Amino acid sequence: MLSQMFNSKIALVTASTSGIGRETARLLAESGAEIVALNGRNAEVGAQVRDELAVRFPRTEFLFLQADLNVPEQQEAMFDEIERRIGRIDILVHCGGAQVRPEFFTRIDPATYREQIDGHFTSFVTCCRRAIPMMASGGSIVAIASDAGKIATPAESIIGAMKAAVIMFVRTLALEVSRQGIRVNVLTPSLVANTKSYDRIMSGEASRKIFEKASAKAKLGVPVPEDVAPMAVFLSSPFGSKITGQAISVNGGISAA
Repeated sequence: MLSQMFNSKIALVTASTSGIGRETARLLAESGAEIVALNGRNAEVGAQVRDELAVRFPRTEFLFLQADLNVPEQQEAMFDEIERRIGRIDILVHCGGAQVRPEFFTRIDPATYREQIDGHFTSFVTCCRRAIPMMASGGSIVAIASDAGKIATPAESIIGAMKAAVIMFVRTLALEVSRQGIRVNVLTPSLVANTKSYDRIMSGEASRKIFEKASAKAKLGVPVPEDVAPMAVFLSSPFGSKITGQAISVNGGISAA
């Protein structure tokens, strides 16, 4: 039964208090995950999301782990807590990124370079470093990146470079850890409505004009978190047991990346 697909599985979903992360956590619980560890920066919001999901899915245990993944000490403390309380991870879905709006390169404040590199790339790499040793019986890692890592997009020079780095890192890591029974894949949406990222994009003059044109190409409709999260769950499930090293676009037809 699909409701028991993740029976006895332990999942960590980062940036899971809203958007794609929250919907992924919900679907994992709906599919029978034993424990879902949630993550976010805001303790009050995190506790609220944890409590709401716990009421809806009483068979799943939910933990909320407050951490800014761009701060190494906080990320390390998060994994230390998981290791202490649970001891293992079967599924890692890494969402989130830098809170920096797309902008033409010459207008980007150099003070944000490090935040963008860490948010879009480094935090995923360091999460993998901690998660892989905790997947002693195999597991699945799914990154949420962007089509900007496949197709050059104005106003996304640094974002695109870091998302391309995630894609190549996933492909190479997948080869390295396959002997351990660990699969690694990456989803590359373009625009995802009803997310903080979408609101940030549409709040800037340059990025809004660029992505309004992109939206018009989405003949299947601009995706929302409910369109992206099922693919992350599928890749983590037994149905995706032979899929690894892949970069899969979910973009409503904006491109055939």
